[in-house]
Amino acid sequence: MRRLSIRSVLHAFLSAAATTLLLGALAGCDHAPSVIKIGVAQPLSGSIGAQGQDMLNGAQLAVDEINAGGGVRIGSARARLEIVSADDKADAEAGKVAAQRLVEADVLVALANLNSGVSIAAAPIYAQANIPQLAISTKPSYTQLQLATTLRLVANDDLQSRAIGSFAAQLPGAERFAVIDDATPYGKGLADAVAADVARAGKKVPLRLSLDNSRIDFTPQMAELRDTSSDVIVAILSDFQVEALVQQLAKAGLQRMRIVGGDTLKTDKLLHSAGVVQAIFATSPILEAREFPNGPAFLEKFRKRFNGEPVYGAHYAYDAVHLVADAITRNGSVDRAHLLQRLKTFDGAAPVTGSMRFRDDGEQRYGAIAVYELRAGKWLPLMRSDRW
Repeated sequence: MRRLSIRSVLHAFLSAAATTLLLGALAGCDHAPSVIKIGVAQPLSGSIGAQGQDMLNGAQLAVDEINAGGGVRIGSARARLEIVSADDKADAEAGKVAAQRLVEADVLVALANLNSGVSIAAAPIYAQANIPQLAISTKPSYTQLQLATTLRLVANDDLQSRAIGSFAAQLPGAERFAVIDDATPYGKGLADAVAADVARAGKKVPLRLSLDNSRIDFTPQMAELRDTSSDVIVAILSDFQVEALVQQLAKAGLQRMRIVGGDTLKTDKLLHSAGVVQAIFATSPILEAREFPNGPAFLEKFRKRFNGEPVYGAHYAYDAVHLVADAITRNGSVDRAHLLQRLKTFDGAAPVTGSMRFRDDGEQRYGAIAVYELRAGKWLPLMRSDRW
């Protein structure tokens, strides 16, 4: 048998050690970058720019907190988070441009988008790059694109239509419903679903109208509402349209009317309309931060950082960033495929809402719809459920 010299053994040992160190260094470069980029594509300009900026602010607050705590732990290393933002302008084509920009920036995930049409248009671009797309938009078809990367932060409009229909149908004395939408694909689809839910509850829908999304003159509809003896108006319209509708109902002597609508009604624009008609209700998949046990602490931090109140879903964006950071730490890597798998199989850290988990189809397992009533110039929460 060949006898090995001490020199040979030592040389072999040192070579193996050097190889191990080199592989470790390469692995560290691959799995523990110094910076992890979080993409945020939202409408940062235009009529809903405030809502988009709110989402960006929520994400930025989470990034600032995580970085202040030393960053995201990846094995024995740590990485700093960095926001890369893009204005999708609430437009499908602009959303595609924004998505391509985030892909080229090599973001790990994308908080995109607020509008359903934009989310759907941009989804194939994120999917091609295997980037998880976390959207706060609510149209069901977003997660029906057969793309593995489409994830939703809140409940979808299937649940919202059931919430509107179920809540409206149980209002005392409500037997005859007028269902009005803005003639957009989103509005008409939601209104059709609500009308069907109301009918299944044994109620009548003697008036079903699709009007254009800029209509503010509802004078012709006053006679129709009176002639059909409608008790409740289901209004799948924009806030400015319902603002005009309320004033015209009062002028026509129809103050007894109750209005039920979706999340497009739940804005500050309608606050001064409280008390003009008998009641105004709105549903929303975007539950307010103050409704959660940890909401007050979040609101205090948000006010201190941005000198104002959140106006939309900042706490969902905040939770989403914390969720991603938690998933990265548990995985010990920034591999996108592993990240996507983790997001669909664990209840991750969501400091405000409590927990977020995505089903295999990308829908939010813990999504709920809340009902609010406009009273004394405020939207007051009445109830919420994930099983309407």
